[in-house]
Amino acid sequence: MELDFERCYRAVDSRDQRFDGCFYTAVRTTGIYCRPSCPAVTPKRENVTFYPSAAAAQRGGFRACRRCRPDAAPGSPEWDARADTVGRAMRLIGDGVVDREGVTGLASRLGYTERHLNRMLTAELGAGPLALARAQRAQAARILVETTDLGLAEIAFAAGFGSVRQFNDTMLEVYAQAPGKLRETRPVIRGEAGVINLRLAYRAPLHVGSLLEFLGARTLPGVDELDGDTYRRGLVLPHGGGSVALRPAERWVHATLRLSDVRDLAPAVARCRRLLDLDADPAAVDGTLGADPALEAVVRAEPGVRVPRAVDGFEMAVRAVVGQQVSVAGARTTLGRLIRVAGVRVAGGSGGEGAEDGAGAAGPVGGIGPSGPAPAPAHQLTGFPAAAVVAELPDAAFGMPAARRDTIRAVAAAVADGKLDLEPGADRAETTARLLDIPGIGPWTAGYVAMRATGDPDVFLATDLAARRGAAALGLPDSAKALAAHAERWRPWRSYALVRLWRSA
Repeated sequence: MELDFERCYRAVDSRDQRFDGCFYTAVRTTGIYCRPSCPAVTPKRENVTFYPSAAAAQRGGFRACRRCRPDAAPGSPEWDARADTVGRAMRLIGDGVVDREGVTGLASRLGYTERHLNRMLTAELGAGPLALARAQRAQAARILVETTDLGLAEIAFAAGFGSVRQFNDTMLEVYAQAPGKLRETRPVIRGEAGVINLRLAYRAPLHVGSLLEFLGARTLPGVDELDGDTYRRGLVLPHGGGSVALRPAERWVHATLRLSDVRDLAPAVARCRRLLDLDADPAAVDGTLGADPALEAVVRAEPGVRVPRAVDGFEMAVRAVVGQQVSVAGARTTLGRLIRVAGVRVAGGSGGEGAEDGAGAAGPVGGIGPSGPAPAPAHQLTGFPAAAVVAELPDAAFGMPAARRDTIRAVAAAVADGKLDLEPGADRAETTARLLDIPGIGPWTAGYVAMRATGDPDVFLATDLAARRGAAALGLPDSAKALAAHAERWRPWRSYALVRLWRSA
């Protein structure tokens, strides 16, 4: 990908944090690459080369700056928003697909040959999938070296390296220090086994209140909970279960991860970033929305509003179907019942193959009272039941009309069989089309899933009652047709506009 030298250099000279993660600055005289906001003295322009990815800078022979730690910069908002093959590939690499399935698995998911995929990624990012995954592996290893007391050999394999020698060579090349030296310079804080503390960077501003209010209103017992300014939820990860506590602060979000298998560090981090929409570019979003006089005041009053997304696409699809005709509170009650029965079945050994996902700890075993299941303590948060479990639940678990129950079962069966991909690396257009083919799913449900599960930044639900109420409150047209026409000026950020309309309602 060709970068505009003058634009990049101006960003570096002004130490503009908005460009962190968008490109990297390599200085030939020092052999170091930095993020644009690095506080070091601005290098002379004749000594600078700009790269579109950390992997490309490493491929060019540069090591990461120890001062600004460019590998910990927020991800590029471009790869987060794009729906094309390269954007999908970056999201899948971030979720650890290359480490688990190799480049062959990544290419297969995207429908391309390995050679063609390598060519596309190299053209856009200056590095192929192996190099991009290697850069991510090095970052995961550094986090484990500095925040856990795991042995270095354990860290090597947990981070995805094929051998200890490969681990040592990569760390030395990327950070110019052997792993043992990194640990010496940053002593480990001894803590609970399996617990990893880290900070997730984002581009300011971040409107914390809107995120926590949205997520807090939709918490489910055994899945997630809000305690003051800390949001906790269970995670179902490729190698096992886990949970996370997220506490937003200035410049970053404090994350405390509890993982049953530390190989899940990279996917856990990727999913947490996705949940809170931390790779968004609020300047670009607010610039477009704030240009509309009807939204100017709310954008100015609440800068940095994000789209709450998901760590589990199937969970989000079930939430969307359940919420079609009921209030948020009603949906919580219905979903709580479903989770309770799924937990009882798995704990009792009748949950089928999905039992390995740990859904059995979703709540205490016993009867279902009229007020729903009792909240599970934080350490029991396990995430949403697996699709295979939900597909086999009895009718009594659903507590909804038969047609909607059949829709949820159809979605669950399609996800369990691999016919429906609801993860961020999915082809968004194909996923939406397959959802619309399922009886009981219309444009509203498919759009809601696209916005929150697959991360489409440009969804607009013109028929949504709350959106129309919010539009009326802001002096916008409140008929679906007229509102949809007005929303065209908010492209490509209509999902963010929708969240603002909901808040105005």
